[in-house]
Amino acid sequence: MPLQMNRDVFITCAVTGSGGTQDKSPHVPRSPKDIADSAIDAAKAGAAIVHCHVRDPETGAPSRRLDYYREVTDRIRDADVDVVLNLTAGMGGDIVFGSTEAPLPVNDSGTDMIGATERMAHVRECLPEICTLDCGTMNFAEADYVMTNTPGMLRAMGAMMTELGVKPEIEAFDTGHLWFAKQLVKEGTLASPALVQLCMGVPWGAPNDLNTFIAMVNAIPQDWSWSAFSLGRDQMPYAAAAVLAGGNVRVGLEDNLFVEKGVLATNAQLVEKAVGVVEGMGARIIGPDAVRAQLGLTKRAPVAA
Repeated sequence: MPLQMNRDVFITCAVTGSGGTQDKSPHVPRSPKDIADSAIDAAKAGAAIVHCHVRDPETGAPSRRLDYYREVTDRIRDADVDVVLNLTAGMGGDIVFGSTEAPLPVNDSGTDMIGATERMAHVRECLPEICTLDCGTMNFAEADYVMTNTPGMLRAMGAMMTELGVKPEIEAFDTGHLWFAKQLVKEGTLASPALVQLCMGVPWGAPNDLNTFIAMVNAIPQDWSWSAFSLGRDQMPYAAAAVLAGGNVRVGLEDNLFVEKGVLATNAQLVEKAVGVVEGMGARIIGPDAVRAQLGLTKRAPVAA
């Protein structure tokens, strides 16, 4: 893909994530109301898309509860600001093995493995415009944790997304994930043109050096849309790099807690800073209607309760 600066940029705000950040900043939202309010504030600050996980309101631990997703969806859909809704479908593929000498049985306290239909239950009810498809299995930073997304699981979930009319956001943590994403499109499991999120610097996936980043960008088909992000202090530099290489931007508390060194951020502040980066490069920020037109999205109400 030839590299050419993107002049019409959309920003995705990843509102809360599923990592153990809930006790590291008071701004990481936990309850469905707090998650929705933070997403709405991010939309008012300039985010065209909000990417949402849900958490246990008391502990902040990641959750898959359908009623939490439904409340977040209803609150965002009822807000006085429009925004494209992107719900995670990444939960339910977590294995934490036992010790290196006795990997089985797995550690029940960290393992969360469910089937494709259950992983998609909240998407089927909430009908967001977008949901994520983590397009591969990967070791994360933790010693014995593996994010598992087998080819069979991805084919099953991808087919469900296509049938529901919800656009998958292919989360690519390494080059092989893009390879398999192209295979899913070739097979007809996913529709073309596809949407990709390049996830840079997540241990132990693609490192966030520019050589690897450009290799990832060059692996994306010309007619696909894409965004990129990196973690922590590299979040804003990768906002600039993504725009310069022809893509779009993701920021938010899922990936970074600070608006500057030592200063904890809100989601809205991170979006505002990203808007400044994008506009300072001479590009313009596009809103949710333009994103829907570009990506072929349909805004729908959730399934009636």
